[in-house]
Amino acid sequence: MNVVAAYSGTFDPITLGHHDLIRRAARLFPRLIVAVGLNPSKNPRFTLEERCELVRASVADLGNVEVKGFDGLVVDFARDNGVTVLVRGVRTVGDFDYEKQMAVMNRDLYPELDTILLAPSPQYAHLSSSLVRELTGLGAPVTKLVPKPVVPVLLERFGRKAPRRGR
Repeated sequence: MNVVAAYSGTFDPITLGHHDLIRRAARLFPRLIVAVGLNPSKNPRFTLEERCELVRASVADLGNVEVKGFDGLVVDFARDNGVTVLVRGVRTVGDFDYEKQMAVMNRDLYPELDTILLAPSPQYAHLSSSLVRELTGLGAPVTKLVPKPVVPVLLERFGRKAPRRGR
């Protein structure tokens, strides 16, 4: 059986927490699609195309991972792409409650779709894209927050210069 899984999110920007979950999910499934959602209600700092490109650059070494943008319901994306497993990350009890509710609703809309919840690795349990954006805007170092290909793009978006080597 050739299972196709998808890890969906806004990824504005992709964080090391997302990157960790993608790597772990890529070991679990023969094919993983990172589904980057348009989601204009979150007022993203990066366009859908930019976010897809940042994710692609961050996972370029993973041969079984592809990146696709989408607009609309994740169940429609899943159905259109032959996805039967959604991978979701849960950091808190609140995340778990929300993701459980969404998993039940998604399964009602698309009965062939199962959801797997992954807990973050401890060193990334505090990370979120919104926290990364806030810290970047306040001048905090970002190299421990996002994958290397994201650092210069993120800093530029916030009008900051890349750190010099050795710092």
